Amino acid sequence: MAMPRRSFIKNIGLGLTGFGLGARSIARSQPAVSSNSEKMLVKKPDHPEPAAFDRLPLSWYKQTVMRLKEKAAEKGAEAVLIQDPWNIIYFTGLFHSTTERPFYALFPVKEDALYWYHPGLDRDLVASWWNTENEYYFDYLHAEGAFPNKGKVVQGKTVDLFAWLLEGLKKRGFGGKTIAVDSEFPSSKLKRASEILPQAKFIDISDICLKMRMVKTKEEIALAQRAMDYFSKVHAFARDFILQKGTDATDFDVQQAAIKYGTDLIMKDIKRDGKPHTAVGISVSVGCRTGAATAYPHPNQFFHKKIERGDALQVSGGVRIGGYGGELYRYYQILPWDSHRQKLWQVVTDCVRIQEEESKAGKTCSEVAYKIHQHQVKNRVEKYIYHRPAHGEGMEGHQPPWLALGDYTVLEEGMMFSVEPGLYDSERGFGYNPSDNLLVTKKKGILMSSVPYSREWMILKL
Repeated sequence: MAMPRRSFIKNIGLGLTGFGLGARSIARSQPAVSSNSEKMLVKKPDHPEPAAFDRLPLSWYKQTVMRLKEKAAEKGAEAVLIQDPWNIIYFTGLFHSTTERPFYALFPVKEDALYWYHPGLDRDLVASWWNTENEYYFDYLHAEGAFPNKGKVVQGKTVDLFAWLLEGLKKRGFGGKTIAVDSEFPSSKLKRASEILPQAKFIDISDICLKMRMVKTKEEIALAQRAMDYFSKVHAFARDFILQKGTDATDFDVQQAAIKYGTDLIMKDIKRDGKPHTAVGISVSVGCRTGAATAYPHPNQFFHKKIERGDALQVSGGVRIGGYGGELYRYYQILPWDSHRQKLWQVVTDCVRIQEEESKAGKTCSEVAYKIHQHQVKNRVEKYIYHRPAHGEGMEGHQPPWLALGDYTVLEEGMMFSVEPGLYDSERGFGYNPSDNLLVTKKKGILMSSVPYSREWMILKL
């Protein structure tokens, strides 16, 4: 149901989810695909205006940090320490690769400054971005005094990098201060902190950080809309590819060709010079599976099957620009089909509309989920329900809140969700699962793609 988030995390600093030689081979060996499907895309009047910029400006991050510091100060904090990779990207704008190497950002509440504690391999990224001052260790595991890049090759004592951070906070004058952190320290770290900074107090503000990330600003929404506009065109390309290649193509062919098309489409518009901080947070992830593989929410097999008449087929994935975007799936049926498939397809489509109409500010997640599940059960398709209707959508993909019966979070304007009231029939070997990027507003949810939810679009004859 989701894009490969681990790949996105690993590659977010590099900017682009890669594609293999297969995509290039397809592009060379096959004729261009015409774009008749693009004429069927429906640009909705309530869509937000797409961004003209490729990433959020540094001024946006500084304003966002000011809001965070104000909220932290209300709890008595004198500094904010960020260590969660998604929070670092969200609050500082420093897109970086996440590994086992500890990475920290420190914001003094009453000082316009950003202090970094980070691995040495990121020293150029940090120094060329928003940076008041930075300290780095050579690498993980770091040996005391060892900096080969400075000509110091020694086999010193293994450094406790959390203790190294605490010593850095002490040098900054925060040894006896109240420090807000974006994740609760385990007992082992609390013990270490009490030894090195016995007068310091640590308070957990992870809920504040998460809530800020959950409710998007107009700039974030604009970037997401731009990504969804591109992704709609990628889906149009994939639909044309399926219609033109028909049963000669595999689902793998569809995936690779769509990734190549989408990457070229987006990158021709991205201003970049090959150096850090441009072309960041870009991912083009497209999936395709046909036949029995569609019958499982999270299948675990590799997809390389010829498309056949009578197959259910799903085109899925996620596209992001500057870290923002969302999911977009469509659930195709290659004719022929029968009354059972028609019923499940129709119930899924009805539930998309229910989520769209019910996702308004003031409703709870549970209320929206209840309406969708109620419709499924009323139509006697409960056997084919496998999961909640949606998850919150953020940089990391799955993000709270959850459109689930047990989540009573109140929807707010600016929240985003996936759209996944899917149904799966493993006995007959097919399933239909949609998705979209849904923006919560006062009156309803806005589906941010331009791809139709119609039989004309999704019921295909080869």
